[in-house]
Amino acid sequence: MSSSASASSAAPVALFDRPYTVALAGMAALAAAMGIGRFAFTPLLPMMLHDGVISLAGGSWLATANYVGYLLGALACMAFPWVAPRARQRWHAARLARWGLLATVVLTLGMALPWPWAWPALRFAAGVASALVFLNVSAWCMLRLVALGQPALGGFIFCGPGLGIALTGLSASAMVAWHWPAAAGWAVFGLLCVGLCALVWPVLQGLPQPSAASAQAPLAAPTGLGVAARSLLTLAYGLAGLGYIVTATFLPVIARAALPSDSPWPDLFWPLFGAGVAMGAALSTRTPARWDRRWLLLGAYLMQAAAIALTLVWPGAAGFALGSWLLGLPFTAITFYALQEARRVWPAAGDSFTGLLTAAYGVGQIAGPPMVAWLLHGAATQGQGFAQGLGAAAGALVVGAVVYAFMAWRWPLKAPGL
Repeated sequence: MSSSASASSAAPVALFDRPYTVALAGMAALAAAMGIGRFAFTPLLPMMLHDGVISLAGGSWLATANYVGYLLGALACMAFPWVAPRARQRWHAARLARWGLLATVVLTLGMALPWPWAWPALRFAAGVASALVFLNVSAWCMLRLVALGQPALGGFIFCGPGLGIALTGLSASAMVAWHWPAAAGWAVFGLLCVGLCALVWPVLQGLPQPSAASAQAPLAAPTGLGVAARSLLTLAYGLAGLGYIVTATFLPVIARAALPSDSPWPDLFWPLFGAGVAMGAALSTRTPARWDRRWLLLGAYLMQAAAIALTLVWPGAAGFALGSWLLGLPFTAITFYALQEARRVWPAAGDSFTGLLTAAYGVGQIAGPPMVAWLLHGAATQGQGFAQGLGAAAGALVVGAVVYAFMAWRWPLKAPGL
């Protein structure tokens, strides 16, 4: 063996050439941007209400500002390849994701400052940053894993939001027990983002270098698939945004209103939701490639609708616990399957169609908190307003499931070569 060959074989493998390292980096990035940057607001909202720094209506509008930012960030990611084709090589997915992660750190720490007038802008910008990270990290990691011959590991990336949600939920529960103010919670979560970003930084760099295999679909697109199928997929995915957001935003507040004031359970439902998210994402990696993603999405929507209904008909600790876990179980699996379906029905669109789906999801999210604020204003009691909001959310998920059933009937899958 020549000395050059020996040196080559002894060279260390780069971190972005290790499939499990890539998957773990994607997981950590989404834990920071989604689990903390977006969803840390949910367990901290009761603390902010207790501190008297915000009202429930004000919290609804802060949530809406975040979702509007998420929508605009998704639209920007969708349009970027078309408006800046030359800059795409310089501002590639890894670089955009890094900037998004840096912004998440700064914006999360900014919420600890006693500047209520700035909070809407901070939550809006955090929404933009989370969309930037989510779309670019997902695209980079999934293409990188395809190039490394381990596409099934892509599902583990989507465990990140669940793990971040569980971690922030448990941390917020401890902070409540220790009588910490919400500002301290924002500061702690900002520092946690710093640690997660430090793990991601050495891995997330350069182009993903997709191989030719990335263009291969396990199942051929059915004849006649076109604008109608893409439009229905966009509609159905947008309904998922509305379907989950009411519960995901107000779960701790709803639980505190329904359970005795001395119950320790309200602080634990959000971590249970996060645990379900992580578990569902891990299970989604075991789904055979030949299975029709539309039927899987239909089942996931119905599971979330049933979870919401469970919290309405069984408003006790056990009902909230089971409902929270079932709501989280298909949460990021829905995203994973929808992105796979998007690449199947419109492979030539690349990340643009993914951005459109994410934007539709963002529209659904934006509608949720104002709807609840309006229902709370018109309802005789707070509980009645939340019940109406949860009912509307469950209905949206059922409609989305019906859309997937129609798509599967209208455009059945065909195996390649048939």
